[in-house]
Amino acid sequence: MSDLRQEALDYHAHPIPGKIAIALTKSAETAHDLALAYSPGVAEPVREIAANPDDAYCYTGKGNLVAVISNGTAILGLGNLGPLASKPVMEGKALLFKRFAGIDAIDIEVKHETSAQFIDTVAAIADTFGGINLEDIKAPECFEIEQALIERCDIPVFHDDQHGTAIVTAAGLLNALEVQGKRIEQSRIVCMGAGAAATACMDLLIKCGAAPQHIFMLDRQGVIHTGRTDLNQYKQRFANDTPLRTLMDVIEGADVFVGVSGPDVLPPEAVALMAPHPVIFACSNPDPEIKPALAHAVRGDLIMGTGRSDYPNQINNVICFPFIFRGALDARASRINDAMKVAAVEAIRGLVKEPVPAEVLTAAGVSELHFGKDYVIPKPMDARLLPRVARAVAQAAVDSGVARVALPVGYMQD
Repeated sequence: MSDLRQEALDYHAHPIPGKIAIALTKSAETAHDLALAYSPGVAEPVREIAANPDDAYCYTGKGNLVAVISNGTAILGLGNLGPLASKPVMEGKALLFKRFAGIDAIDIEVKHETSAQFIDTVAAIADTFGGINLEDIKAPECFEIEQALIERCDIPVFHDDQHGTAIVTAAGLLNALEVQGKRIEQSRIVCMGAGAAATACMDLLIKCGAAPQHIFMLDRQGVIHTGRTDLNQYKQRFANDTPLRTLMDVIEGADVFVGVSGPDVLPPEAVALMAPHPVIFACSNPDPEIKPALAHAVRGDLIMGTGRSDYPNQINNVICFPFIFRGALDARASRINDAMKVAAVEAIRGLVKEPVPAEVLTAAGVSELHFGKDYVIPKPMDARLLPRVARAVAQAAVDSGVARVALPVGYMQD
């Protein structure tokens, strides 16, 4: 770990500090170039945009530009370290947008005293961008912030910690249940954690068919049940009318465990109580809720996923968010709605049932991959994700009425 720490610091510092830079898209070599780029030529697109604001998509980079915005209140697993400390993460997110979907992204770190100030700041600058990716904002403020910005902005606003996590989790979980011969409608689901990611995951699983009465969510005080008086409005939605109070109570007979909480909170003896052929997604990073070796030592019939790249079935948001935005931007969607999220789930989960290209196997460092217990979710480096997910999302935007342009013939055909 000490070697990795220094390597990471060197990576960010050299040869140029940071991970992103501005690139020119037009020639700027001659006096005539500059006359077109700035004065007097720039006045022409200004006049066009003033007359028709949609022309900003024709004459500026707005349509391929995403703002990655944070207040630094929930940075990775590090907590509330402030806006400036979140900048390396936000630059990293911008890097992923460009690397995986060709989207330009700029990080913006916001100081504020209240959620209302944050909302006002972001809403005031939103027209600059084609979309807004909110990141590393703690719950429950993140729910209020996202909803307010969706209502006030005319471009997609997407809190990736919530919905990106939910989409990838749902895609992998539906596939894992299929491999295990189970249906989500009949599955008993235990969710350890009740923050932004957990509530979004369970919301989306319900939209994908899960029965709310079969979902048992836990926070630091135990099971979220209807008898508790300490629940905020977001947890209250998942309050189960049950006499069960602890993890060991609810895990007995469970088909699924989803962990979005912290390391080592799922003991081996709890795994032993789960139903035959269970699914465990232990997504806490860098240390999962239970180490795969421990879980597999208890149960030989389980499917396991984590947030780590050194184990099979990595639940990683990069499988989702660049391609969601690609489709939303290309459709000029006014928002990212539930239909678009479900379309992303289906596109992602369908990909693993196809033969895996050799270049993906090479990048993953494996000789073969086949749909099954060790391959229920695509690898992040699978280039097919871009056309498949972007096309599905863009088409869902059109079909659900939030797209503002028609898709080109043959859009994203791979």
